[in-house]
Amino acid sequence: MKRENKVKISNLFLIVALFLFLILIARVAYIALSPKVDNIDIQELASKRTTKTIILNANRGTIFDNSSNILAQDVSSYTLIAYLDPKRTEDMKNPKHVVDKENTALVLSKLLEMDYETVLGYLNKENVYQTEFGVKGRGLTELEKDTIKAANLPGIDFLETTKRYYPYGRFLSYLIGYAKADENDVVTGELGIEKSYNKELTGINGKTEYQKDLRGYKIAGTKEMTEEEQDGSDIYLTIDNSVQFFVEEAINNSYEKYNYDEIDIIVANAKTGEILGYGTAPSFDPNIRDIKNYLDSNSSVAFEPGSTMKIYTYMAALEAGVYKGNDTYMSGRFETKDKTVIRDWNKVGWGRITFDQGFIYSSNTAVVNIMDKYLEASKLRDYLKRLGFGSKTNINLPNEAAGEIDFRYETEVFNAAFGQGILTTPIQHIKALTSISNDGELLSPYIVKKIVKSNGEVVKNERTSLGRVASSKTIEYMKNLMWHTINDSDGAAHAYYIKGYDIIGKTGTAQIASTNGKGYLTGDKNVIRSIALMFPKDDPEIIIYGAVKRSTTVSALSEPVKSIVENIAKYYNIYDSMNGNDKDLLKLGSYVNKEVSAVKDELGQKGITPIVLGSGNIVINQYPINTNITKESKVFLVTNSNDYVMPDLKNYSKNDLEVLFSYLNIPYTIEGTGYLVSQSIKEGTKITPEMEVKLVLKSKIVKEENKDNNSEDNTKDEDKKT
Repeated sequence: MKRENKVKISNLFLIVALFLFLILIARVAYIALSPKVDNIDIQELASKRTTKTIILNANRGTIFDNSSNILAQDVSSYTLIAYLDPKRTEDMKNPKHVVDKENTALVLSKLLEMDYETVLGYLNKENVYQTEFGVKGRGLTELEKDTIKAANLPGIDFLETTKRYYPYGRFLSYLIGYAKADENDVVTGELGIEKSYNKELTGINGKTEYQKDLRGYKIAGTKEMTEEEQDGSDIYLTIDNSVQFFVEEAINNSYEKYNYDEIDIIVANAKTGEILGYGTAPSFDPNIRDIKNYLDSNSSVAFEPGSTMKIYTYMAALEAGVYKGNDTYMSGRFETKDKTVIRDWNKVGWGRITFDQGFIYSSNTAVVNIMDKYLEASKLRDYLKRLGFGSKTNINLPNEAAGEIDFRYETEVFNAAFGQGILTTPIQHIKALTSISNDGELLSPYIVKKIVKSNGEVVKNERTSLGRVASSKTIEYMKNLMWHTINDSDGAAHAYYIKGYDIIGKTGTAQIASTNGKGYLTGDKNVIRSIALMFPKDDPEIIIYGAVKRSTTVSALSEPVKSIVENIAKYYNIYDSMNGNDKDLLKLGSYVNKEVSAVKDELGQKGITPIVLGSGNIVINQYPINTNITKESKVFLVTNSNDYVMPDLKNYSKNDLEVLFSYLNIPYTIEGTGYLVSQSIKEGTKITPEMEVKLVLKSKIVKEENKDNNSEDNTKDEDKKT
């Protein structure tokens, strides 16, 4: 009898199976139709699993000086890595991972100058494919990489990256600043131009994307999408490499010779406000960042300036119409209403002297008497603010200090007039001094000449006038006072006298305030010595401001500044001759009412050829008169005849031209600054009233710009290759 095997399926089982099947169908439909599953974008996840993305790193912009010398650039660097996974090695005769960790650690510790145990610790990491070696293993140069490769250590390799490189080291370091990479290799500027122009210098990375197979290779026939990287903009500074060298050399020599805390010097183009040199000692090397002070003392640190502020107190009095230089006062001491005694720097003064002499001798009581008798405190405060003190210059350097011009009570006002109790920065002094070098017109100092974007677009900075702050009469008066301050043997700034150079300026010596806020530190060393000067006198081309902190001698500042002046004068050929006695000062008397022929003979014996206006036989006027001059100075003799002819005006300064045409009495226009290079009416032409003369000047320190529109890009590319 045949037995039948039957399996009876429970209805409950069928119901459960059907229910699970419906759930599965619902889940599949949900996954297929919903853009997200469990808050995960399925398409994005699939794309990441099948898409390869390669980052195209953009270069950070390069920083140049005004002659396209590279000051900061990106260069290749290397990160040391060690492969630790034994699976990398298929043939032990040719190992691809670190086999002998102890020997490898011994060799690398010597080459990287690291502790042996530290290196071995990196190599003994467990369950990692590869390892790096910290800070010492990053940013390696090509030479360092080659040295390590020459050791033939199995499992040692390198990742190529870029780092910021500064070819001149400590040269101009506080101005350039530095940039460094974070843990994600994002480079950011952290000081100087690198910081203030970080946005412009930083490029935009690009990327390439394509579909990959399981092995990571591109799938044939699929599209490749590329977004090109955009390099950062290049920054061209106003810095003249040669001038900066003069500054660096001078301050470094001084810093090594004298025992003081710090020296700061800025050199500017007096006609444009361009910063040509910018130095500080002690400095730092941005390649290794051995920085002790993270503040740029030329722009970020405000201090009490001392007697250089007397320049502006006198200017304020002149502009207010209350100054009379020949009036006298008793120097030595001044007692305020609250019984505070203010003394001159020599404690005893010079007896009863004129206010002009008070400036030349740097008398504190001179400005105190001016404030007490003639000038209101509000007018001094307002004038100092017009010159830019108490506010930022907007030179676009990081952490620029605004300083402080705040004085209310009598003693505070008197102290402010000679530079105590107020705070200023060196760059503010450069700005204020441009008013003297530009006949009363205040300029904005600037450090970036142009920005060249990666697409070739050029953004230029130019001379910016901030308006007139003083009359020509005030400026000429101040130039004469500042000339005597340096050139007179008893002038307070005579330490800056250079035989044959018509330098004008004013020194300052300010006590350093106590850190506890109570008074000032005592002792000859606890002072800040400063100098504000420019040259040549009549039409200044160069402005220099310098300060030295905690020095017992003025030579610590005067020696480097005089060296800079001499080198710049020769470099720019500001004076026609720099040989020995050719620049000796000569005493020029009055020749009015004397015969022209006799005057010409007398001046000829001194090596001076005067410019004679008219064919008369008697001198009826002259310029200059009763003063010291150099052999290169222009001497004008006006005769008792008005049949004038046009002289050869080549190399005349603006001041020379203004003097001449005040006698010729015909209309004229001046284009440019510096010295004359062309005149619309030729020499020898008879002067007539209907004439109008066009005069073109050019600064001797402004280099020829490249006129070739294509050359800029070519030069830029060559510089990058270099």
